[in-house]
Amino acid sequence: MSAGTAPARPLAPVGASFTGIDFSATGKQLGYGHVVHSDNVHDGAIIPVPVAVISSGPGPVALLVAGTHGDEYEGQVLAHELIRELDPARLSGTVIVVPAANSPAVRSAARVSPIDAGNLNRSYPGRAEGGPTEQVAALIAGALLPRADFVIDMHSGGSNSTYLPCAFIYRGPDEELWRAKLRASRLLGLPYVMVVAPLLEPGSLSSAGDLAGVLTISTELSGSGTVDRHALVAMRRGMPRLLADLGILNGAAEAPVEAEPQWIELVPESPVTSTAAGLFEPLVDLGEAVSAGQPVARVHFIDELDRQPRAYHARLDGVVAIMRRPTLVAPGTHLLHIAPLLDPDSL
Repeated sequence: MSAGTAPARPLAPVGASFTGIDFSATGKQLGYGHVVHSDNVHDGAIIPVPVAVISSGPGPVALLVAGTHGDEYEGQVLAHELIRELDPARLSGTVIVVPAANSPAVRSAARVSPIDAGNLNRSYPGRAEGGPTEQVAALIAGALLPRADFVIDMHSGGSNSTYLPCAFIYRGPDEELWRAKLRASRLLGLPYVMVVAPLLEPGSLSSAGDLAGVLTISTELSGSGTVDRHALVAMRRGMPRLLADLGILNGAAEAPVEAEPQWIELVPESPVTSTAAGLFEPLVDLGEAVSAGQPVARVHFIDELDRQPRAYHARLDGVVAIMRRPTLVAPGTHLLHIAPLLDPDSL
């Protein structure tokens, strides 16, 4: 679907403000959105949300978002590379890049904003008159999402977990968009595609995109609060291929998709959850195939020196898709997630 044929969409909400950005202009623009908040640090100032717009004029529009959580880095690195390297002369449309969506969290290397403890991916559609994180959500959902034909929200596991490198897609919201998500996920070329329930997190950008009827996918690009270079290599190959397929990037030497990804699904039985406080010992590796009933983790008690560790078992067959990273855990901590394999022909 191109911007020329898309139905009219609402533009920015009242109060959405940018410096250095004119959405009707062509070329490469580097600017920022405004978040207004008065406290001891930010009174008489704004909190800038960096935005880049690279455009050749009319055509399809892609919105690329990273830094939704500040300690998820692979997407941020890729976003900065794209801002530097994308040439408007090679485009037939527009790429909007938000490399540090929750900029206070990015600057604090934290999952949530240190200003208001806001989790941006639980804040959509946001409120223009709300707190800092709600304002960012409103700016993206109200001013940027309505312009887009495609959205990719780039996540990683963050400091607390590591994911299998995957495209991460919500089922639905209708057959046409679901088919488009499947195609985009294949073209991205990551080793796995993780499928989750429709509108899994109501306040996420993926849910906002689905509710707006805009093709929206996410990623989980490893994590552990660092940068996985293998995930970056895969994204560097896949993103030009995807932008070319969307009709935005011209003249790209499209590297073929090397292999069909493995399709996996998060289900209610996927988490293996600690019921104890102590030291988490994994008994399996990320990506390992496990069977229902298999021991997969133990938690050692810190102060009860003569007590045997508590064992935890898989509740279903599948692959270890997400692994907890900090060793110290509490009751309720998900130690790992096991995702059943899906038959791609059944999707």
